[in-house]
Amino acid sequence: MSTIAFLNIAMHGRVNPTLPIVAELVRRGHTVTYHTSPAFRAEIEDAGATVYLYPGGDQPLPDPPTPITLMDGLVRAAAQLVPAVLTDLRHVQPDLIVHDNACVWGAVAARELGVPAASSYTTFAFNRHVPSPTRASWDLLAGNFASYLRSRWKLSRRFDTRGLPVFDVGNIRQPLNLVFTSRAFQPAVEDFDQSYQFVGPSIGARPSDPSFPADQLRDPVLYASLGTVFNADPRLLRSFATALAPLGGTVIVSSGQTDPAALDPLPANVIARRFVPQPEVLARAALFVTHGGMNSANEALAAGVPLLVVPQGADQPMVARRVVELGAGLSIRSQDVAEDSVRALAGRLLDEPRFRAAAHALRTAQHEAGGYRRAADELERYMHEARPVRLHSEAE
Repeated sequence: MSTIAFLNIAMHGRVNPTLPIVAELVRRGHTVTYHTSPAFRAEIEDAGATVYLYPGGDQPLPDPPTPITLMDGLVRAAAQLVPAVLTDLRHVQPDLIVHDNACVWGAVAARELGVPAASSYTTFAFNRHVPSPTRASWDLLAGNFASYLRSRWKLSRRFDTRGLPVFDVGNIRQPLNLVFTSRAFQPAVEDFDQSYQFVGPSIGARPSDPSFPADQLRDPVLYASLGTVFNADPRLLRSFATALAPLGGTVIVSSGQTDPAALDPLPANVIARRFVPQPEVLARAALFVTHGGMNSANEALAAGVPLLVVPQGADQPMVARRVVELGAGLSIRSQDVAEDSVRALAGRLLDEPRFRAAAHALRTAQHEAGGYRRAADELERYMHEARPVRLHSEAE
């Protein structure tokens, strides 16, 4: 059996899809280590991996998490983290490194050690036709060019950064790239070569939440969530609740970082909680109002649920466009959200069968892609092939 090291960015949207793969690799007899921040330690250990913590504790996200602040932050983090990561990895002696497509320190560590590496894409795969959020680099860097160059120079002075994208550090390609969606949902999928394996949503078993009142839900169940990264305006969440209440038996609002009490008063059929067991809720839902984070969109489509996408930033506008293109939902801008507009769009999604039919077609594609078991298969195949390490900035 082999030793596989995962390195990732400390974000739920990046870490969560890798956990079922970790658990599957451990089940198959591999030794798995995972470099992470303290906030993710318990859930990664539950998946069976040995945890190595990044120095410095939990690292806050740039505020706001825009492409330019992320680019600069990723390169600065790499300069700080690579020395400790290399010390740990020399002790672990991995046969393979799996890193997020924006985990600069994972790619640098693999290059330094000469270990084969695979990249994981929890967003869409990116190329010339599907540009990453960090691709328009000159425009993005206009206000922070000097800071980024200093960070990049410090990194390249100390470590081997050959092959890393000069600017597009949110798109680090490897000879194997695991993309956690189906070929059906990926835009311009025909333009990606065989190094990209579209394995579908990586969704494993999650701990049950006995405090969630699942037995009290009444159909149709309508669900709204804007994720955990962006601070949701309470007025926005309240608009969802009041707009959906007349259309649903039970309306569930996940408020994330926002205190549910800030939404009061709410209609009697609305349940507002910071976090809910999302796969369990989506299995019952007739409609999902979402920010369009890739994991949320993947989970909804895997359940065959039509979406009303309210993108907040990052790759979410791209997800919203793809959902609309494929007929599985509709989209609305945050500034256009009002009780009447949301209720009208939600009514269409509930009343017009074409939306549910499109979502069900994507459900089939998402499941047939293979999920975490297929991802584990691809990693095992890649290790056996033992191809030389080679980084690319974008697809050919």
